[in-house]
Amino acid sequence: MTDEHEFADKFWKSIRSDMTAMVGTKDVHPKPLTAQFDGDRKSIFFFTAKGTELADSAASPVAATLVYSSKGHDIFATVQGTLEVDNDPALIDRLWNRFVAAWFEEGKDDPKLCLLRFEPADAEIWKDASSIVAGLKMFLGMGDPKEDYRDSVATVKL
Repeated sequence: MTDEHEFADKFWKSIRSDMTAMVGTKDVHPKPLTAQFDGDRKSIFFFTAKGTELADSAASPVAATLVYSSKGHDIFATVQGTLEVDNDPALIDRLWNRFVAAWFEEGKDDPKLCLLRFEPADAEIWKDASSIVAGLKMFLGMGDPKEDYRDSVATVKL
């Protein structure tokens, strides 16, 4: 039986470390973006530019999907949630860093600057079930790989 909290914790730890995800809406194909986090909040923030398809799509709250794969390919996730523009100056100030600054010539006051907030709801999270033991069992014709993988996926509330 899967432990939903374990899956959720692994997802949060991983995405906070790797920080790159694909985000899209019904009308916009997922785009790679760098995730930003405000303390322990479960919201995920992304800096982008006004006038992009994603920013225009999120002018008012819109259903969105975040697709994530960890750098080590040990965690994968598809997260459903809501995406919207959140240009709160205090929030922008807290999230601002040199990597974001490199994209906006006029700094935090750049008229092109747009901050998106993704509010996660439900997620399907997969752990990589590959291992030497699983490979050996498959090689020897022992066990059922589908059965072995059953506890490596969970649907969770984030």
